[in-house]
Amino acid sequence: MIHPTAIISDSATIGKDVSIGPYCVIGDNVTIGDHSILKSHVVIDGHTTIGKHNLFYPFAAIGQLTQDLKYKEEPTHLIIGDRNTFRENCTIHRSTSPDTPTTIGHDNLFLCYSHVAHDCVIANHCIFSNNASIAGHVIVEDYVIISGLSGVHQFCRLGAHSIVGGFTKVVQDIPPFTIADGNPASIRAVNQIGLQRRGFSADDITALRRAYKRLFFKKEKNLKESLEETKQADCAQNKFVQELITFLENSERGVTR
Repeated sequence: MIHPTAIISDSATIGKDVSIGPYCVIGDNVTIGDHSILKSHVVIDGHTTIGKHNLFYPFAAIGQLTQDLKYKEEPTHLIIGDRNTFRENCTIHRSTSPDTPTTIGHDNLFLCYSHVAHDCVIANHCIFSNNASIAGHVIVEDYVIISGLSGVHQFCRLGAHSIVGGFTKVVQDIPPFTIADGNPASIRAVNQIGLQRRGFSADDITALRRAYKRLFFKKEKNLKESLEETKQADCAQNKFVQELITFLENSERGVTR
């Protein structure tokens, strides 16, 4: 299962039934979980821990050194869960700080040339389209889609079930359940099709749309005023609307509207 041209450090840990193709390079302190596949020319380095059933396509560069100039040469980390796919030439960097590892959950898809910078946290079931890039310390919650050639500023947070349109510049937090698009990004609508595909009920989607209109359509009111008004509305009884309100209240970078 290991091609003779692959170079594997003696200190690396390789699980059961792992396939490592031609010209792959596995560095010190790397752990690769069972049933993972490295097709060819994959480079994995640093203190990188990879779960089971992950798939790496040619020229993926995983666990490379942070690009943050504050890095002080400490041993920093990248942790990857299970069943993720990393397509050609994608880059995933380990953290700048030993205390905040770059973390990727389960069942994510990273398409060609996508980039995850230092200290980011990616949840589960996310899709990074071709050339989608996120800067350091970005948090991406469950079921987020970042479309092609889009960029996310450092320290932003992308809420669950949101979608970022192609060529979009994200400089503030993206609320959950919404569609963001533009340069700079603005919120366009509730991600209705995505929510339907994931089993959200018609009542849940209706409640989110009512909250959306109160929060994002009334431009004569600031966000604090819109939040207080939404809390008094009937739609605020819905659990997903409550999640949306909590997200907005806890935003540290500011919210895209």
